[in-house]
Formats: sequence, C-alpha cells, structure tokens
Amino acid sequence: MDGYLGVIVIVVVVALLAAGGLFLLFRPGGKSAPPVEPPETAPLPEEEKERPKTGTEEGEGGATTTLPPPVKPAEPMVVAPEVEVPPPSAGRMVRLRSRLARSQSALGRGLLDLLSRDRLDDEVWDEVEELLIKADVGVAPTQAIVEELRTKVKVLGSRTPEEVRALLREQLLIQVNPDLDRTLHVKPHGERAAVVLVVGVNGTGKTTTTGKLARVLVGDGRKVVLGAADTFRAAAADQLQTWGERVGADTVRGPEGGDPASVAFDAVTKGIEDKADVVIVDTAGRLHTKTGLMDELGKVKRVIEKKATVDEVLLVLDATTGQNGMRQAQVFGEVVNITGIALTKLDGTAKGGIVISVQRELGVPVKLVGLGEGADDLAPFDPEVFVDAIIGE
Repeated sequence: MDGYLGVIVIVVVVALLAAGGLFLLFRPGGKSAPPVEPPETAPLPEEEKERPKTGTEEGEGGATTTLPPPVKPAEPMVVAPEVEVPPPSAGRMVRLRSRLARSQSALGRGLLDLLSRDRLDDEVWDEVEELLIKADVGVAPTQAIVEELRTKVKVLGSRTPEEVRALLREQLLIQVNPDLDRTLHVKPHGERAAVVLVVGVNGTGKTTTTGKLARVLVGDGRKVVLGAADTFRAAAADQLQTWGERVGADTVRGPEGGDPASVAFDAVTKGIEDKADVVIVDTAGRLHTKTGLMDELGKVKRVIEKKATVDEVLLVLDATTGQNGMRQAQVFGEVVNITGIALTKLDGTAKGGIVISVQRELGVPVKLVGLGEGADDLAPFDPEVFVDAIIGE
C-alpha cells in the first residue's frame, strides 16, 4: 500500500512541475528575448579596400588561394611613316644636268667634230644626218637640221669652234621648240581639284612616275590625292600608296581586279571633299595592242568627267625604247587627248632625240623628264638645259 502512495506522490509532483512550466511559457504579456546582434566591425582603410588579394589568405573555410588578374598583352605600337618634305620643282633639271650630259655628250661631241672639219662635203653631211637619226631625232627633223646647217655654213665661210657650237645649239633648240607651253595644269578650280590622268604601257615606269609627280607637286606646296586605278597589276596600289605615305598624300584604292573607272571616280570625289589641289590617277598599263584595254582607258576618262574636268593627260614613255615608243604614243593619242609627255630614263640613253620626234609626231610638249632612280629625279623639262647638256659647254 505504501508503495502505491509513493508512486502517486511522484506522479502528482511531476504533473505540478509540468503545469508550472506551461504557465510560465504561455503566460499573457510574455516577451521573447531580444536577438543578439553581431559586434560591429571597424571599416577597412581605403588602401586595404583597393589592395587586390594575392597569395594565400585565411578564411572560414580554411586557406583560400586568390590568383592575380591576367596581364593584358601590350598592343603593338603603330609607327606612322615619317612625312618627307620634297624639294621644289624649280631648278631641278639644272641640278640634274650632269646626269643628262653623261648620256647625251656623245651625240654633241660627234656633231661638233663633224662640223668642225675643214671641208664639209656630202659625205660629212651624210654622217651628220646618220648621227642624228641614230639619236632618234626622226627623219623629218634631221633633214630640217642638216639643211639649215648647210645653208648657215655656206654663209659663214670660215668657222670657228664657237661659231659651230652656236649654229648647232640654235638648230637643236628650234627643233625642241622652247615656245611650247610646258606648264602643268594643276591649279584647282574653286572648290574642285585639278585632275591629272597618267597613262602608258607597262614597263615605262608609269606608277613610279605618278608617285614622283606627287612629290614634285607636294614640294611646290600642293595638297595631293592619289588614285590607284591600275587594279590589274599586282601590288600596283601598294606601290602607289607607299609613294603617297612618304609625302602625306592619301591614296584611294579598290579591290584587285576591280573596276578602274570606279576607283578613279572615288579618288576625284575624295579630292573634292578633302579640298585637295590635285588628284593624280594612275591607270592600267597593259599592252597597247589590246583594244579592250584602250576602250577601258577611254571609259576611265569619261567617268571622271562626270565629276570633274581632266586637266592633264600625261603619257609616260621610256626614252630607251626610242622609235618603238612612237607607236605607243600614237595609239594612246587616239583614245585620250594627251596634253603632255613624261619621258623616263632620259639619263640612261644616248637617244635623247626622241624629245624632238615625239613632240613633232603628237604635237604636244615633253613636260617632265626622269633623270635617275632617286625619288626626286623627276624634273620639269627645260629645253635650253637639255640642248646645252647635248653640246656641252
């Protein structure tokens, strides 16, 4: 019996304890304990914020490895080509006269030796004529020179070396014709740039002459735009662009094998937009026997004329080809209205008489001559300097 009473007492005590706990937990107005806030953390200094974490740093999860940001490779420096300032065109041929004299002096010496003989018979005059023809003076100009010299010699009677030299100089100068207008028409027309079209067959130095002409004009204070309309010859546009970059002239080019007329039109358009003084267009120089290419050259000229006037058409001839260049000149003259001749490699041939024959054949003047391989060896043609280089001092 006592055992049951003990159990009942224990049960009652447990029940009272449980009821007291429930009362405390759910009593009215009871409040839960406020949340515990984490302690404030002092802000990091600015230099600590900005400093990138490198190496191994300790964190909650243990050691953490932070890699440095990848280093950006340095971009290659593009060095712009140095822009050159070419010398002005004035006096160029005088400075290059010695080169011309080296190639032409044999002709002058031969003529002076023949004309200085005591007796000038028909045989001597035949030699004079032969010497002039070999120099590519041409048959008709040679006959005119010989006839005038024979007449003057008869009038003089006796001849001193000075008189012979003066006679020869006079006759050569007459045939070279110093009265021809050799002005390069490169002045802009108000807001429109002047346009120079450069034509000629492959191998005459046409693209090189175009680049050298740009130097001549830049040296004279002109702003130039180049048009690489020779789209058929590999690297022609690259070559012309290199010439332009050296003097600060922009080059307009198109895709290889593209439409030359389109390139020429774009070049003229850019020249007008950029307020350039001159646009020089280099054209394809295929063999003159291909009629289709001659038609294409005519098309280039017509397309340019939709935007501007073609002020100059320069035909580039190689002086070393002599009379073979005459056929080229005739064919090009039939397609475009040639206004002047640029005669290259004049310092490398004794056949300087082509100056006389090509002018007589085409009725247009030699305006430019190439007297070397240097960048500034293209010079405006001076008839008196040319003749004096032939006969010497």
